[in-house]
Amino acid sequence: MTQHFDRLETRSIDAREAALAAELPRQIAAAQRLSGYGDRLTGVDAASVTTVAALSRLPVLRKSDLMQAQRGQPPLGGLTTLPVSGFAHVFQSPGPIYEPGGASHDWWRMGRFLHACGIGKGDIVQNCFSYHLTPAGMIFENGARAVGAAVLPAGTGQTDLQARAAHDLAVTAYAGTPDYLKVILDRAEELNLPLQITRAAVGGGALFPSLRAEYADRGITCLQCYATADLGNIAYESTAMEGMIADEGVIIEIVRPGTGDPVAPGEVGEVVVTTLNPDYPLIRFATGDLSAVLPGVSPCGRTNLRIKGWMGRADQTTKIKGMFVRPEQVADFVRQHAEVSRARVIARRQNETDIMIVRIESDGEDGARYLSTVMQTLKLKAEIEIVPKGSLPNDGLVIEDQRVYD
Repeated sequence: MTQHFDRLETRSIDAREAALAAELPRQIAAAQRLSGYGDRLTGVDAASVTTVAALSRLPVLRKSDLMQAQRGQPPLGGLTTLPVSGFAHVFQSPGPIYEPGGASHDWWRMGRFLHACGIGKGDIVQNCFSYHLTPAGMIFENGARAVGAAVLPAGTGQTDLQARAAHDLAVTAYAGTPDYLKVILDRAEELNLPLQITRAAVGGGALFPSLRAEYADRGITCLQCYATADLGNIAYESTAMEGMIADEGVIIEIVRPGTGDPVAPGEVGEVVVTTLNPDYPLIRFATGDLSAVLPGVSPCGRTNLRIKGWMGRADQTTKIKGMFVRPEQVADFVRQHAEVSRARVIARRQNETDIMIVRIESDGEDGARYLSTVMQTLKLKAEIEIVPKGSLPNDGLVIEDQRVYD
C-alpha cells in the first residue's frame, strides 16, 4: 500500500491555499442560495471569501441553529443542495436531528483515515459501528468501499457471534468504538477462537493510552479519527501518532468558546468546521468540542493542519445563584475592555452559598473598574481577581465550576 491516499495530502502550503481560494467562494455562494441560511450570509461577497481569515468573519452556525432550521423547514432545514430523495440515506440523531448521507465515492471522506490505518484491498473490516438510525456504520462502510476493503456489517452487541464471525471470516481489521474491540478479543480467547485482526480504526470515544498499548501488545495497530454525524471525517491519526491531521475536505478553525473569534495558535478553543461537501455546505459549523492547533507538519509527510484531538466540551454553561452564565457572556465582557486579554468565571460554594469570581488577565490593577461591566454582561455580582496576562491555564475553559456536590 502506498503511503498516502492521494496527492492532496502532501500539497505545499501555497498549493493548498490556492485550491481553497477557488473552492471556498463556490461553497459560500452555494450556501447563500439555500433557504435554511436565511439572512445569515446576506451581504457577504462570496467571491471575496478566499482565505481562512476572511472565512473567520462570517457568523458561526451552531447545532441549535440546525435544529431550529429543521423544525422550520423539515426535514433537513433547507441546508442541503439536494432534496431528501436525492440522498442515499437519511439518519436520525438525538434531538431529533436529521443528517443526510451519500453513497458516492468517499462521500464522508473516511477512506483517507482507513488508508492511514493501513486498511485497503484484501482486507475484511468488521464494522462494529451502529447501522441503526445513526450514520456511524454507513460512514465507515463508505470509507471501506473507498479503499477497496470488504465489510462485515456487524453493528453492535452479540459478542459471541462477533467473535465467531471474526474467526470464521479471518477478519483483518476492526472499525468501532475503542473499547469494544477488547470485548471481542477477550471473548474470542475464552472461546478458543484465534483471530487475525492487525489493524483497528476507532472513533466515538476516548482511546486511552493504556488501551492502545494493550492492542499493540496483541499485534494490533490502533488509530483514531475525529468525525461527526453532520460533517463526516474532520481529522485523523496517522502512524506518526502526533496529533490529528485535518481532512482535505474541511477547513478547521479554533475559536474562543461562545464566539466565532479565532484564538492564538496553540491556544485551546472550540472546533469550528467548514465542509467543502457540495451536497451539504455547512459553513463555520461549531462542533462544541475543544481542541488546539499543533505547530508544524506530521512526520508522516502529510502537510495539512494538525490539531491535538478531542480536549473536552466547549459548552460550559453553568447555573450560578439560579442564573445561567454562558461562554458568550464572558466573551462579551472581554470585548468591552481592550486591555483585557482573557477572563474566566469561577463558581464556588462558601457558607452554603454560591459565589462567583471573575478572574481577569489585564495590565491594570484596579478590579473595581470591571464591576459594572460584569454586572451588565453576566447579570450577577462577582468578586474580581486581576492576574497577569498569560497566567490563565490553556485549557479552553472560560467558566470553571469548582463546587463540590456530595
